[in-house]
Amino acid sequence: MKGYVQVYTGNGKGKTTASLGLALRALGAGLKVCIIQFMKQGNYSEIKALAGFDNVCIEQYGAGNFVKGRPSEAEKKACAKGYRRLCQVLESGAYDVVVAEEANVACMCGLISEADLIYLVSIRPSHVELVVTGRGAPKGLLDQADLVTEMTEIRHYYKQGVAARVGIEK
Repeated sequence: MKGYVQVYTGNGKGKTTASLGLALRALGAGLKVCIIQFMKQGNYSEIKALAGFDNVCIEQYGAGNFVKGRPSEAEKKACAKGYRRLCQVLESGAYDVVVAEEANVACMCGLISEADLIYLVSIRPSHVELVVTGRGAPKGLLDQADLVTEMTEIRHYYKQGVAARVGIEK
């Protein structure tokens, strides 16, 4: 099976949800999936749900709090380690679907470069489906992608003070 490069970006809700839905579908079909989460640390509901599958690997590379302003040294180190691991996973060809979750945001925050994201596309074996998520996808990555979906926010209850809810947003 030929793999493609998918990018889910934009300011709207649903990028992670879309990538995890694709991962779930792939797992249901018996494919091997690896999800590398940048800038995240914690036992999110999706981690708990996907942990029940044998053919999935989920790894988090974040310092535990969302980057605001300048990234901390801990966040920089975690992201660099995650990027190296993501390259190893892709180069191995051991997984059918590889999700680089929030990699676009890591790029936007200066934790990885646009060239780093484009490099992922170049090392991806032809059978591997690569999914890159996060708002602010750089143009170079968008130009390399086979599928680009932009989530557009029309309205969001977050602006009315509703925090992320367990089972819905986290």
